[in-house]
Amino acid sequence: MAKKYFNVEGACNSEEHYMINLDQRILEIKALVDHKKYFSIHRGRQYGKTTTLDLLQEKLREKYCVFYLSFEGLPEDVYQCERTFCQTFAGLLYDTVVYGETQGIAAQAAEALERMSRPDAEDASFRALSNLITGVCQTSEYPVVLMIDEVDQAGGYPVFLSFLGMLRNKYQRQRTRPTFWSVILAGVYDIRNLRMKIRPEEAHEKNSPWNIAAKFTVDMRFSRDEIEGMLKEYEQDRQTGMDTAELAGLIYDYTSGYPVLVSSVCKIMDEELTGCETFEDIHLVWEKRGFLEAVKRFLAEKEPLFDSLAGKLQEYPKLREMLYAMLFTGNRVLFNPDNSVIDIAAMFGFVKNDQGVLAVDNRIFEMRLYNLFLSEEEVNNQLFAAGTMDKNQFVQNGMLNMELVLKKFLVHWGDLYRSADEKFVEDYGRKFFLLYLTPIINGTGNYYIESRTRDHRRTDIIVDYRGRQYIIEIKIWRGEEYNRRGEAQLADYLESCHVKRGYLLSFNFNKNKVTGAKEIICGDKEILEVVV
Repeated sequence: MAKKYFNVEGACNSEEHYMINLDQRILEIKALVDHKKYFSIHRGRQYGKTTTLDLLQEKLREKYCVFYLSFEGLPEDVYQCERTFCQTFAGLLYDTVVYGETQGIAAQAAEALERMSRPDAEDASFRALSNLITGVCQTSEYPVVLMIDEVDQAGGYPVFLSFLGMLRNKYQRQRTRPTFWSVILAGVYDIRNLRMKIRPEEAHEKNSPWNIAAKFTVDMRFSRDEIEGMLKEYEQDRQTGMDTAELAGLIYDYTSGYPVLVSSVCKIMDEELTGCETFEDIHLVWEKRGFLEAVKRFLAEKEPLFDSLAGKLQEYPKLREMLYAMLFTGNRVLFNPDNSVIDIAAMFGFVKNDQGVLAVDNRIFEMRLYNLFLSEEEVNNQLFAAGTMDKNQFVQNGMLNMELVLKKFLVHWGDLYRSADEKFVEDYGRKFFLLYLTPIINGTGNYYIESRTRDHRRTDIIVDYRGRQYIIEIKIWRGEEYNRRGEAQLADYLESCHVKRGYLLSFNFNKNKVTGAKEIICGDKEILEVVV
């Protein structure tokens, strides 16, 4: 039997793939079905929706007749008129009977489905389809459940909205006209936002043709414990000697449990790093250094999920503006689902509600966005050019000399931006340092941003380079007292990260300021402060 592997290309199954245990989620979703709910499972791309539906179908078949359909790959002409849509939909229902995927359907009802699916069917209309559904449900041996995956494929067509309206009408009359016991639609778009696919960036109508849908609140992220359970199964098979709890924590910190990100990083560690020249011993792969190498490789790949992220930034310019401001100026945005831009970003899975404040969904998305935004400015930026010219002098014995990086940045900043005002630095200081840093660590290290207060006033750049962490705080000089408090807070943060040495990059606008670098001892921590 072939070994299990981490799967990122399609639906997962526990016989072939390493995956978390979804039993509890399936029971929570089944409870909605048991209560006759109509609902949509709308989550970001590659969020495990199809895998969840596959497992749900198996569970529901114990007491329900399940029509499990997918709109993926249907040609556009299906959605051009009512007749072709109804013919196709009836055909999809009939196919599940033919292939034995749906049980308990009366023979007469199956024949009626086949007749409507024919190209020459004369009465293929929503009214006829509605009556046909009633007949199917009335004669079925078990309550009938409809599940449709990839509804986004149909979401851009008005005929599908009419179809949803028909389902809504049948739901409201279910006491006298038998219909589906439960309906589940799965896709990226929230059903109430399907109109956005028809008219993106216009005045959107929010009156949904499917407003009878129940809330879907099942958490589909992977928790630390669930990730660790998956790693324990892998460890039992491969005997790597990994600390499963520590590695699960690292994976969760970078992915926030976004399913495909978890599996992708693990897949790279398993298939690309194991046995490679740098990690000849498998024990080295499943440690922090191996994990960081996998993240670096993943961020450098052209992935469908990243392509989707970049594409939506082009499609929704206001979304791009909001994310850019959040990343580079530290703008604090309250999470408000009535704001259409926030609503769109949350629907796509790019952002999340972090205790009432908007945040990028996970560290990997954030790093990819930083790389994207910075790459657009690299060509004509003088600091990026300087970092590219300087990079060879900063690596000594294979390790990064962060002290020298900061001291050289001090020189370049003085040459290029000596007259910059405080507002300019508040908005762009972080960006300019990253433009200088990026070519220096590119190909070997990663960086991410860590905000340590709820209002984002204290921000650290965390650089991971060959398994070592460098923590750099960037701030505006606000006086000696404020600076001493900042040093103490940075020392506390270094302690929590188990790092002895940290760095302060201070932008000082006092007329009598003294620029340069100085060493600070704060408890048992060492801090290099560079004032520009």
